[in-house]
Amino acid sequence: MRRIIVESPGFLSTVQDGGRYGYQRYGIPPSGAMDEFAFQVGNILVGNERNAAGIEITLAGFSVKFDGDFEIAVTGADLNATVNGKKIETWRSTYVKRGDILKFERVNKNIRAYLCVNGGIDVPRIFGSRSTYMRMNMGGFQGRKLQKGDILPVGSPSSLSTSSMKVNDSILSLVYSPRNIRVIPGPENKLFSKKDLDLFFSSLYSITNQSDRMGYKLKGPSLNSKRISHDIISNGIVKGAIQVPSNGQPIIMMAEHQTIGGYAKIATVISADISLLSHMKPADKIYFEKITLEEAHQLYCQIQNILESLENESRKKRKSKIFFVEIGEKAYRLKIRPLE
Repeated sequence: MRRIIVESPGFLSTVQDGGRYGYQRYGIPPSGAMDEFAFQVGNILVGNERNAAGIEITLAGFSVKFDGDFEIAVTGADLNATVNGKKIETWRSTYVKRGDILKFERVNKNIRAYLCVNGGIDVPRIFGSRSTYMRMNMGGFQGRKLQKGDILPVGSPSSLSTSSMKVNDSILSLVYSPRNIRVIPGPENKLFSKKDLDLFFSSLYSITNQSDRMGYKLKGPSLNSKRISHDIISNGIVKGAIQVPSNGQPIIMMAEHQTIGGYAKIATVISADISLLSHMKPADKIYFEKITLEEAHQLYCQIQNILESLENESRKKRKSKIFFVEIGEKAYRLKIRPLE
């Protein structure tokens, strides 16, 4: 069995996949990768299904030793990833051997990186997902953040690339270039006065240090709804929803958001901008930009088309099939390539 051994857990590192859906009515949030684009691209680069489990690394200090040969990809933030002390390119598939050590040494740009390995992290599924949800001690590796000495099993890869694959900078620029965070107004924006709506879309907000994978608490001009109270009858919450509690300071719901909420929601961050938002940290500034639902749909489709194009490119490079066969106490790796 191929394994990954945690040498140093870093600030916060967890096993995540595409999320745990279908259980919000029971109070279980989706969880999953904060930056879905980087996470899915990482899996595509190593030939996995898009939502196979990988490792989300927040800030620097994480390192692992590979117990086996792997095709890996590091995407998301530039945390100065090195293998045996030599810097490797992010957003590219690469190969490591048994005994190699991967380290994330410092933050160069953004804050969350993803380590994807061919075969995926093979921890048990809980309610259909391998994602870690620490508040309920659920999923991932023992329901918690990774610790020194943890040994993560890795599944068998279905294919192996015949050449390294890299994501173009033009694609990354499209997703991560600094810009206003685009939102769709509502669903309870009618509870806010025109003055407050204008204030929300014209003001600068800061991310506070009371922010995490559940939500980003903001600091800026206070918003006062038309109603005496900001409370509403509790209803469903989605990732990107912007709630306004009684203190008038907005909160953006992120991957581990609660399933229902009783604060009025002034707007919702569009799916295409969640990846950019996921790399913001305390003291970073945000301007919100209002767009239409139709524009949001177009931007979503643009991202999906990019992912499908990368997936098609990856399939073309993967002609070999890898099988792991155990005979007695020995394991063998068989590589089968179709005749041209």
